[in-house]
Order: sequence, then structure tokens, then C-alpha cells
Amino acid sequence: MALMALGVDTMLPALPQMGIDLKADSQNHLQWIIVAYFSGAGVGQLFFGTLSDWLGRRRVLIAGVLAYVVMSFAAAAATALPAMIALRFLQGVAASSANVIPRSIVRDRYVGSTMAKVTSMIYVVFLMVPVMAPSLGQLILFVLPWRAIFLLFAAAGIVVALWMWRRLPETLMPEHRSAPNPRHLAHVFLFVIKERTSFYYILAITLMTASVVTYLSLMPQIFDESFKTPTLLGPVFAGCAVGMALGSTLNARIVERFGSRRISHIALSAFTLTAIVHWLWAMMGQESLISFIVFQTLTMACMSLSTSNFAAIAMEKVGHVAGTAASLQGVTSMVGGALIGSFIGQHWTGDIALLPLGAALCGALAFGFVCLAEKGCLYGRATAS
Repeated sequence: MALMALGVDTMLPALPQMGIDLKADSQNHLQWIIVAYFSGAGVGQLFFGTLSDWLGRRRVLIAGVLAYVVMSFAAAAATALPAMIALRFLQGVAASSANVIPRSIVRDRYVGSTMAKVTSMIYVVFLMVPVMAPSLGQLILFVLPWRAIFLLFAAAGIVVALWMWRRLPETLMPEHRSAPNPRHLAHVFLFVIKERTSFYYILAITLMTASVVTYLSLMPQIFDESFKTPTLLGPVFAGCAVGMALGSTLNARIVERFGSRRISHIALSAFTLTAIVHWLWAMMGQESLISFIVFQTLTMACMSLSTSNFAAIAMEKVGHVAGTAASLQGVTSMVGGALIGSFIGQHWTGDIALLPLGAALCGALAFGFVCLAEKGCLYGRATAS
């Protein structure tokens, strides 16, 4: 799953230079390089999730990672912004295999709070990439052009594909496989929509994803235009990612004791309140690099605590169609999150307050959907559905 994050976080320091070489008309247009990747990652989940329910998890996942390698090589050769955006979309489609299929593998083997615990452990490894990747990208830029970063993506994909070929077992037995057909897909789609818990938690995940897309899209511009310290992007991004990793680590330790619902609802409330306080602080003109780091680290830690549990809760009642259901959830959350995040990011005019304002709005709306899912009964260990 770390390949997904690698394809975004490592290249963030390179965006200003990419804008010059690819002749971007506006710095805001470079956000589409991020948005296209997330959109492709959403659309591709439907394709790879359905295929994994038919052909098994292992071979489809390896094929998807190899496609990621090919698209990485192609993006390294791009010479114009429209071509880069198109290739990033296709790279995202391929990367989606490393997002949806691992979640299906977890669902094949675990349920309930144990599934949430395993998911949190995976996220700890997943989040090691945001901690290291921007600084790695910055180091590469000191000695090589930005195209070398895409060659790094290709090399990482080759290593992961070889590793899975040697070590990954098949978790979906032949008797549990089903060939793709439109009627089955429509049936699963309707089932997910009608299942209240799954539907509203997917919408909540979508909004939390939107806050992440906004964060990723604006970070290069915040450090380049507002703080005037682009070289600090990597270390600060790493610090915020440590907050996310600590959130996932804490969740893995306490989720079986307190329950995924109670933890995620409290974390979502804290996420929204922290974003509101950050927005007010920035609006009063008090924002500094230190306050930005503190607020964003707290915000991302709360996001991590809530989102990993939301994903587990949304899958609770769709286990019999885990692959297709996970892909449908991924399409909605990734594409929807990319579009909402892009909408927020395109309003950038140099004011840092836009970032916490977007997070606060996303958190408040997500809280409303969670209330609908739980019929207003929040903060308990478990609620009736």
C-alpha cells in the first residue's frame, strides 16, 4: 500500500520545478498533477477490485504493480503538462491495485475490531512513506532532475512486485470467486447504498480524503509562496506524517478495548475542533511556521485515528462481496475526495487559512454523515444499525 503514497509524497518538492519545465500557466494548475493521480486511483479500484474477486488477489495485484512501473517510466518522459496529467491519471489507476486489493486481503482473513487493528498496523507501515518521501524527493533534487523521482517510483514497483511474487499467498479460494458481470456490480452497488452504515461512512471517508487532497495540493505552495522556505517542506511534512503514524499506532493498541466507533467519533470531533481553532488562529494573523506544524500535526493525527476505523466500519456488513464493495467504496472516496479537494485548492490566493477552513468544513460534514449512520448515538462502544 505504501506505493500509493510514494507516488504522491516524494514528488511534492518537485512541483515548482515541474511547473517551469512543463510550462504551467499557473501554480494552481500543478495541483491537477496530484488530483489526477487520486482520481485515477479511485476509478481503478472498481476495475482491480472486481478482477480480484474473479481471478484472485495475488495475480491481479502483481499485474497492477507492474502497470504502475510502466506508467512511472512514461511519466518520467513527459514534456507537457497535459501529457503529465493524463499519465498521472493512468499511474493512479495502476496504483489503485495496491490500495483496494490489500484491503480485500485483510477482509478475507479478519473481521470486526481485529480487522481494524490489522488495518491500523498496515497504516503504520503505509505512513512511513509520508515521513520519509518528501525529504527523499528533496535529496534527489539536489543532485538529479525531477524526472529521477519517477524512475524511483518504477524501481520501487519492481522491488514490490518481485517481493509479492515470492512471498504473498492467495487469500481468496476458488470456491469464493465470482466472474464480473454488470448485474452483480449493480446489485452490490445498490446493496452498499441501501446499507445505511456502509453508505454514510463512505461519504465520511470521502470528506476526510478531500481534506488530505487539499493538504497535499497546497503544501508546496504554502512553503514556496507563504513561508518562503520550500526546502523545509520535507521535514515539516515528515513531522505531520509522524502524527498520523502515532495516531494509527495508538489505534492499533486501543481499538479492541474501546471499539472502533467510540475512537473514530471522538477523533473526528477533535479533528474538526482543531481545524476550526487553526482557522481562527490564521485569520487573526497569528500563523507562524511553529503554529502551522503544531496544528497540522494534531489535525493529521486525528484524521488517521478516524479514517482507518471508518474504513473498517464501512466494510462490516459487506464481507460477502468484499472485493467489489471495497472497490466501490474506493471509487467514491478517492474520486469524490479528489474533486472536493481540488475545488478547495483552486481557491488558493496565498492565504494559509484556506487549508484549515477546508479541513473544518470537511470534518463538520463528515460528522453529520456519521450522525446519520449511527442515528445520533455517538461516542459509545457500539451502536445499533
